[in-house]
Amino acid sequence: MLPLVLVGVTAGALLLGVFPTRTWLDQRSAVQAAESRLADLEATNAERQAQVDVLGTDAAIEQIARQEYGLAKAGEELYHVLRAPRDPAPVPTGWPFDGIASAR
Repeated sequence: MLPLVLVGVTAGALLLGVFPTRTWLDQRSAVQAAESRLADLEATNAERQAQVDVLGTDAAIEQIARQEYGLAKAGEELYHVLRAPRDPAPVPTGWPFDGIASAR
């Protein structure tokens, strides 16, 4: 009878102690991962908010308008400098390409 009682007590201890502990440890690691992800997201949000604050100023809007859209204030003149044109692709000399070279 004693071995049966010991088996029952051991099974009860496992059910009440080990299995909930494993669940608790799994939940704790999941919470830590979620907290780490939350900290990363809060840092990213802070960076984005700083960008929004900077881009909301008149100086930043003017700079973007000038650089990206080529806009100027009234009375200002803009000059756009173009790159030098590239040389056309070289064409080999010889029979199938004779007409191409003279067409240029």
